[in-house]
Parts: sequence; structure tokens; C-alpha cells
Amino acid sequence: MTSNQVLSEVEYRVVGKRPVRPDGVDKVTGRAQYGADVYPAGLLHGKVLRSPHAHAKVVSIDTSQAEAYPGVTAVVTAADFPFASMSREELGGGYQRLKFATDLIMASDKVLFKGHPVAAVAAVNPHVAEEAVRLIRVEYQQLPAVINVQAAMEEKSELIHDDLYTSYLGENSEKPSNVAAHLYFDKGDIEQGFGEADVVVEREFHTEMVHQGYIEPQNSTAFWNTDGHLTIWCSTQGSFMIRNAVADVLQFPISKIKVVPTEIGGGFGGKISTYLEAPAALLSRKCGQPVKMVMTRTEVFEASGPAPGSWMKVKMGAAKDGLITAAHVTLAYEAGAYPGSPVMAGTSCALSCYDLQNGRVEGYDVLVNKPKTSAYRAPGSPQAAFAVESVLDEICEKLALDPLEVRIKNAAKEGTRRVEGPVARKIGLIECLDAAKSHDHLKKPVQGKNRGRGIACGFWMNRGFQSSVTMTVQYDGTISLLMGSVDIGGTRASIAQQTAETLGIAYEDVHPTVVDTDSIGFTFVTGGSRTSFATGLAAIGAAEDVKEQMVKRAAQIWDTPAENVEYADGVIRHRSDPELQMSFQALAKQLGSTGGGITGRNNIDPSGEGNGYAVHIVDVEVDQETGKVDILRYTAVQDAGKAVHPSYVEGQMQGGVVQGIGWALNEEYFFNDQGQMMNSSFLDYRMPTSLDLPMIDTVIVEVANPGHPYGVKGVGEVPIVPPMAAISNAIHQATGLRMASLPMSPGKILEALWENGKS
Repeated sequence: MTSNQVLSEVEYRVVGKRPVRPDGVDKVTGRAQYGADVYPAGLLHGKVLRSPHAHAKVVSIDTSQAEAYPGVTAVVTAADFPFASMSREELGGGYQRLKFATDLIMASDKVLFKGHPVAAVAAVNPHVAEEAVRLIRVEYQQLPAVINVQAAMEEKSELIHDDLYTSYLGENSEKPSNVAAHLYFDKGDIEQGFGEADVVVEREFHTEMVHQGYIEPQNSTAFWNTDGHLTIWCSTQGSFMIRNAVADVLQFPISKIKVVPTEIGGGFGGKISTYLEAPAALLSRKCGQPVKMVMTRTEVFEASGPAPGSWMKVKMGAAKDGLITAAHVTLAYEAGAYPGSPVMAGTSCALSCYDLQNGRVEGYDVLVNKPKTSAYRAPGSPQAAFAVESVLDEICEKLALDPLEVRIKNAAKEGTRRVEGPVARKIGLIECLDAAKSHDHLKKPVQGKNRGRGIACGFWMNRGFQSSVTMTVQYDGTISLLMGSVDIGGTRASIAQQTAETLGIAYEDVHPTVVDTDSIGFTFVTGGSRTSFATGLAAIGAAEDVKEQMVKRAAQIWDTPAENVEYADGVIRHRSDPELQMSFQALAKQLGSTGGGITGRNNIDPSGEGNGYAVHIVDVEVDQETGKVDILRYTAVQDAGKAVHPSYVEGQMQGGVVQGIGWALNEEYFFNDQGQMMNSSFLDYRMPTSLDLPMIDTVIVEVANPGHPYGVKGVGEVPIVPPMAAISNAIHQATGLRMASLPMSPGKILEALWENGKS
């Protein structure tokens, strides 16, 4: 049975409790409306023609047979996008950016990955649309596919874009390259640091692309009305980001686009980007009816954004007492066919668990003929942690030191300056390490043959960004809470809890609703572990606005200056006359007769976010005959600042661990030498099931974030960061093997055992 602990600093009335989720009934009864459930009147269905090649010139496209097919109402290609008729002179410095944004959605001159869209069809039903897509004739001139990140970096590699130059320290390279950017951060003197080391370890690591694994495929329904307004219904992590992206590629005013977010069947970062919205909109404009498009599972794998594969090199030195004297980390991440891998985040996270005097981190954003990568839960950090934490574990072994004690000795703390510059405020890594040290998991030795234990740390730099909240006091004393943050992991509940705590009313009296882009102010995506923090702060500000207005309304009723009235714990009272007081509900009943309703609102772009840290412990058993790894026990320790809803936090921690286990042991995009993905289904893309997993223990450590009234930090990203390294370290203890490539599948482990004479 799972053992969950909350090491709490402060207790609140609503925050920190485990109330029923507001959307629970609709979801378990099937009434919740997801993207594929949207059926406006006159709905048509769209399908996409996708490239069979990973790299090819598009010589010609003939859509005439598809357009003539009975039941087909519209066909679009790249020629229908505004970019096709805009010149380089007209766009100036924005030419390449708009070309990349448009071409990702619909290829023009070249296709750059298998599954790249080249045309789309709308028809009376999906079957007609599928048949029409097959009638479109495309002539390709195949080009060599670049599918290896190291090969792509070579000077003689086939160029994916002829006009892409490497950006480095504010300058661009003289020659075109597949390397979009070279990042470089330095602290101290690493050469001096390596000279002071008693042991130096240098290793290379590889990881493959992996998918976020959400159940619901990408979908979009668009209706371009005759009044010139465009409405889009879609499953997204950020309705405003979809609106902005569509406005950009269609060169259309954002004021004429309304995005309605539906319930979302999983995202984990993979549903931030836009894929189907613009083609559906153009098809709708052509035919005058709403058009729905839904990806198949194969399309999701081949044509949406996975997490990047990588090549990494880590060199680390330490003194004999375990103090890290220097570290040099090089990260090369696959961006896919267009710039924008999370290598920047990877460089920020790589060494951020440790207080180093001498460090250097370099990053390369590298293009390959694969789908453009997208965010996946702490994007960029898990790969870097796999490399860094594996090397640190090897150093501990060479020095015969306890790996947890070495991490405690080197742990980042308040005042630590990261290699790329930021200085830590109040953080909880040491508290997490102490909690791990005292946990029952570490107190019990690993027993049994071919078993081992691994430990690893993880970091994610939580963000703030813009959020908007509006709340109205109803005359029965309840609150209608409107927000622009899509609910993926329970933020309806966490925002409602912070609202109720601030107003001093019952959680059940707060009714949260996620609304469209016309109904609320700009709100950034639900991602980056920002929502409970930033949108929570917006709700707190709106609640304070409500409290101020309620005080003024009570002062009006009592015919006294507002400064004579106070609001505390859901009660409005006269400061000097104890007989004059009203509950929130009682005052709400008088609003209609004393001036009308009260609405609080707040738009915020907060700083003060708290960085997230985690420490994971895992026990494994390795079958020497098959190479299969069984997870025997897993404990995740994490600083949540303040767990607003501990059950949701535990779920986030356990979910991140499960995804990390899949990433560590089984999951990978497998490409042939032509750049074609060979396992684009859930039958062949091996994700963990309940049969592959143990019960996962969680320990929530609460080190309050001073940048939030209730100490809240984001929690969704960090849990996926340590698992790959922790499992790798455990496999080493069980077998003596150091695995430097993910996934650590049975085949790879068995081959390594054979090569080392261990099987």
C-alpha cells in the first residue's frame, strides 16, 4: 500500500485540505465535453495529407481529383496561407519566423519529417475526407534524411534549411548550419577546479525522442462565420497561445478570434503548440461551415511534438571528501525540423541542484528530420539530470562515499548562484535530502541477488507569467470564479481553495469555471508548474478586491466610513461596535438592494515563483537472463512549498515517476535510416502499465515560498526529472553496469551483460 507523508510547516483552514474536485462528477459520468465532443450545426470533417518522406522537395501538388470527389467541400494547401503571397521584403526580419511557423502547419517548398502536412480536405464525413486525401497527387524529390543529432552538427551534414545560421553570443555563423543556437554559461574557473579534484569522471550519454503519452489525440473544430469572426474549439493547455499562433499564421486580428478550451484528456506540455487549428479555420472559411479535425494515434506520434532526443557529455571532478570542484556539461538536443528544443531549460537545470564554485554548461539546439519537439514536463531537465546524476553516482562509487551524503554536502541552498546566473531564494533541497535520509526506504538495506538501489535529485525553475481571474459575488453568498487557465491537474480545485481561504468562506461556495478568450484577460499556458502559483495569486488578488468592496458595502449599510469596518475570516464587522457584524452570506443577500452585485478582478504577471526540487529513491531487480528490470520500491520526496491539495500533489508526483519509469526502461521513438518512425502506435510504443509499476511512496516537504501568501510552489514538473538517473544508478548497483543510453531496455541491458561477461 502506498505510504504518503506531508511534512507541513503551516496549517490553513482550506488550503492544504483534500476537498472533492469540482469537475469530478461530470468526468466520471461522461458528461464532460472534450474536443472531439464538439458538434456545432452543419459540422464537416477534415483530414490531412501527410508526407511519406522525412526530407524531400515538394515539386508539385495536384488537388483536382480530391476537389471533384463527391462530398468534398474544400481543399487547402500551403498556397492558401497568407505567407504564400507575402514577400521577403514585405516581411523583413520576420520572414524566416513566419515561414517556419506556417510551414510547420502546412509544408510549402519542402517536407521535413514523415507526417509533415502538405494538404487538408473537408468533407461531409471522415470517410469521404480520407478517400479524398488519397486522391491528392504530390510529386516529391527525395533528399537525404538527417536523423542523428551528432551527425546533424557536422559541417558536411545535409542542410535542413539553407538559410539557418547558428546564433552564438549574439552573433550568427557565416555558413548555414543545422545548429540553430549555441548556448554558453560559465562560473568560476573550471580548469582550476579540475586541477583540485582527486577524481575526475567524463562520460557521454544518449537519449531518444519520447512521447508525452496523453490519451486524447489533438483535435480542433473551427467555424469562420460570415461576419468575419473565427471561433475555435480545441483541446489545449493554453487557449490564448492558440489564439495568438493562429492569428500569426493567418495574419488575422486576435480580436476576431475566439478560442474555446474544452476539457483536456492529458497534455504534459504536448498540447501547447498548434497543429490543426489553422487548417480547420481555412477549410471552414472556404466552405462556410464548421470543420472538425482529429488526429489518429499514428498522426499524434509522427506529427505532433515529442520530447527531444539528445547527446550529452558530462565531465565532473571532486575532492576526496566528496566536494564537487568542477563540472562541465555539454547538451545537444534535437529540435526536430524547426528551431526550438528545450536546450535552454536543460542548461539552466543541469547543475542547479548543486552549489558549485566552478561550472560550465554548453547547449546546442540541433535540427533533424523529425517532428518539431514540444514541451514534456520539465522540458530539457530530465535528460540533463540523467547525465549529471549518473556521473555524480560514479564519483561517489570511486570515492567510496555515500551518494546521499555527497548530495547533502554539495546541495544548493538559499544564496547559491546557479552557473547561468540566478541566485536561489528560499529553497527546499536540503530539507528533501534530510527527509529522504530519515525515510524508512533508506533505513532498510537492499536484499536479494541482482538487486540495487539508486538515488537522484531533480530541479525545475518554476515560472510566473500572466494570469487573469474574475469573481462575482452571487446574492446567495457563493462565488462564480472565472479563469483563463485550462485545468489539467486539478487547478480548478487549487484556485478555488485559495479563493475560499482568502475570503474565509467554504470551499463548496466557490464555483470555478474555465472560460474562453473573449471572457477573461490574457492568461499564459497551463504548464511550467505555474498555474496554482500564478493563477492562484490572481485569484487571491481578485478575492482581496471583493473583500474591499464588501467592506465598503457594509460601511454604506451602517452609515459609517469604510475605515471603521474590517473583514476577517468571512465576517464583516464594525471595528468599535461589536453588535454590527455580518457574515459574508448575510451581506451578499443585501447587495441587490444596496447598489447591485460585486465583481472582483485581477490581472497579474508575478515574480516570486519558488524553484522546485525533488529527491527520488528506487530499488530494482534485474533479470540476468532477459535483461528485464523490475521496479521493487519507489519513494519520491519533493518540496511543494505548500501542498494546496495534497492528493493532487501526490498524484502529480506519482504520475511523473510513472512517466520517468517509462522513459528510463522502455519508451523511445524508433526511426529507420530513412527517418520513418517504426513504432507509431501504443501497441509498439511501449508505455508502462499498472503491471510494470510498484506502489509509489510520496513525501511532501513544505518549505514555504516567500513569494506567495500561502507558500505555494509549482509541483508538476519536478517529479519526472530524477527517475531515469535514479533507475540507472540502481541498475548499476544491481549489475555493475553503467548504462549511458536511454531507454535501458531489456535488449540493451542483456547486450551489456553479455559484453561484460555477466550473463
